[in-house]
Amino acid sequence: MTGAKHAPSGISRAEYARRRARLVAGMAPGSLAIVPAAREQLRSRDTYFPFRQDSDFLYLTGFNEPEALLVLVPGRPQGESLLFCRERDAEKEMWDGPRLGPERAAEQCGLCDAFPIGDLDDILPGLLEGRSRIYYSMGRFPQLDRRLQQYLQVIDAAPGNAGSPEMVNLDYLLHDLRLSKSAAELRIMARAAEISAEAHRRAMACCRPGLYEYHLEAEILHAFVAAGAREPAYPTIVGGGANALVMHYCSNSAPLKNGDLVLVDAGCEYRDYAADITRTYPVSGRFSGAQKALYEIVLAAQLEAIEQIREGNHWDQPHAASVEVITQGLIDLGLLHGDLGGLIESGAYRRFYMHRVGHWLGMDVHDAGDYRVHGQWRQLEAGMVMTVEPGIYIAADDEAVPEKFRGIGIRIEDDVALTKQGPIVLSAAAPKTVAEIEYTMRQGQSLAQEELW
Repeated sequence: MTGAKHAPSGISRAEYARRRARLVAGMAPGSLAIVPAAREQLRSRDTYFPFRQDSDFLYLTGFNEPEALLVLVPGRPQGESLLFCRERDAEKEMWDGPRLGPERAAEQCGLCDAFPIGDLDDILPGLLEGRSRIYYSMGRFPQLDRRLQQYLQVIDAAPGNAGSPEMVNLDYLLHDLRLSKSAAELRIMARAAEISAEAHRRAMACCRPGLYEYHLEAEILHAFVAAGAREPAYPTIVGGGANALVMHYCSNSAPLKNGDLVLVDAGCEYRDYAADITRTYPVSGRFSGAQKALYEIVLAAQLEAIEQIREGNHWDQPHAASVEVITQGLIDLGLLHGDLGGLIESGAYRRFYMHRVGHWLGMDVHDAGDYRVHGQWRQLEAGMVMTVEPGIYIAADDEAVPEKFRGIGIRIEDDVALTKQGPIVLSAAAPKTVAEIEYTMRQGQSLAQEELW
């Protein structure tokens, strides 16, 4: 089985407990936190999408069932962590699979206590009484929002009530915790990146004119599932030619044409953690002069941005480095005219490079965590993981640039973990230089010819 021997261990029950303890330590005295599980999502009529647990809930519990709720109550004598979840039901389990039930869920997740979700109306209002503050992500779970409002209205109307508790957005506390990855998380993310890099290599090796974009997508998804990553972390993007100019293109239905580039943005989800990798390469297996010139600029920008991922630097420094390299490269090619500083200050480069250089990565592909703190760019710290993905995109109808550059979209993206020793590229196994890409594609074409013979 592909990659089975490399599978890292998962997140331990002790680590989930440490996460809850860190969250509780940051909460105000006399407060309470409520963290709901995800709901099942209807796909069509009576068919549902595969269940994906809410990342915040999963981060704190490791519990992977819907219809559940975590309540954290600092200082509660009977135990600070309570779970509400579905009861065992033999008839429903026969159709939909096993449930843990409250008792087994509490034991497996290392929680202090657990109750049937059907008892929520009887138990949660009593826990809310007398609380000075409730930490909760209002607006994400409308049905629970309404139930909480009803509970609080009843509490407000009770004789001798001291007033409603303050509602505080839980995200500020919880998402700061999620920003810093543990050693176990980094091992899982490294494996997710390794699987995804192999998928990119597989797609690159099979690429040739006459295939369709979805043929490359099929190769990628095959590699994911064969390695035990049953879901992509986001919809796979395979954009040939001008389709690469659409940032979130995912139709993946067009033919791959000789002379075009193809941009492939794909990453798996492995043990609840995402990878996110982009590679751009020539459908024919060899870059044209114009394609290579632009590609080398993007690659140089990416390498310089990665170098800026150091403790003590701030979030914007990698982006600023990528902007400077790309702007100078476009000046050198005659696609921008003027002074480097002036073109950067005016934002003239955004005509060709309109997005930022990256984002946080973790349980979500666009992971939790603020980029600014008190109006200032966040300082980079060991344990953070981010993508680095500069690009150049030249519209097909842009008559202000030479025709040989028109309709070209290039993005190069890697997953980078910041350690005490500096940045580590988790996705380095995916071919990236012009020489590596052309070699990989040449080898793939040779194997294809051998199979024909």
